[in-house]
Amino acid sequence: MPEPSRSIQLPIAGFDARDDHAFPGRRAAVVYLQGCPLACGYCETASSMGPARRPAPGEWQALEALLAARIGEIEAVVFSGGEPTLHPGLPAAADACRALGLAVGLHTAGPYPEHLERLLPRLDWVALDTKGHGADFDRVCGRPGIWRHHALSLSLLLEDRIPFECRTTLHWRDFTLESLERLAMTLADCGVRRYAIQPARLERCLDPAYRSAVEDVPPREALETLVRRLRPHFERVELRG
Repeated sequence: MPEPSRSIQLPIAGFDARDDHAFPGRRAAVVYLQGCPLACGYCETASSMGPARRPAPGEWQALEALLAARIGEIEAVVFSGGEPTLHPGLPAAADACRALGLAVGLHTAGPYPEHLERLLPRLDWVALDTKGHGADFDRVCGRPGIWRHHALSLSLLLEDRIPFECRTTLHWRDFTLESLERLAMTLADCGVRRYAIQPARLERCLDPAYRSAVEDVPPREALETLVRRLRPHFERVELRG
C-alpha cells in the first residue's frame, strides 16, 4: 500500500466504515469532516461534531491507514460533513484515496465553487445539497448570498458532466408542495437529471424549533403524487425515507 500522505491535515468529525447508500452502486466508506459555514435548522450532523478545532497531527494519516486496511471491503470513499470543501487539504486527501484504488465521492452544498472546481478532476460522483430556490436557499441555510455560490457550483457540475445528483432535505417549515415542485422543475430546466427528496428527521434536527411538528403538513400521499408528476422530467427521482 502507498505510504500515508504525511502533509495532509483534515479535522475528522466521524467515519462510517461501510455505507452502501452514500455512493450509488459502490461499497463506500464515509469520512465526515468538521466545520460548515451554513446554519440549516434541520441539520442532524452539527450536534455530533463538537466545537470547531484545528486538525490534530496525524489525524488524516490514521484514517488513510484505516481505509487502506479495508481495500477489498470498500470500493469508494465519500467525503461529507459539515461542508467538506471548506478544507484546503481535501484535494490532496482525494488524491491519496485514488492512489489506494478507491473511487471518490463528495457531498456538498456548493458554497465554495472555486474549491469544487479544483476538486472535480479528482471526483467520480457528487451529491449537491440544494436547499431551496434562489433567495429561499439563503433563508433555509441562514446565510445571505450562498445561493449564488451554489448556482455556480451547479453550473460547474453540468459543464463537467461528472455523474451527480441534486438532493433536497424537506422540512415543512421551509417548503410547501408548490415551492418544492418549483425548485424541482427549475433544476430539471437547468439540465439536472437525477434528483432526490429526503424528508428531515425531526428528532435529529439541530434547531429545537425544527423538532416540533408543523401544522397543516401535506399528507404523504400528496408528496408521493408530486414525485410521480416529476418523474417524466428527470432520469431518476427518488423519495428517500
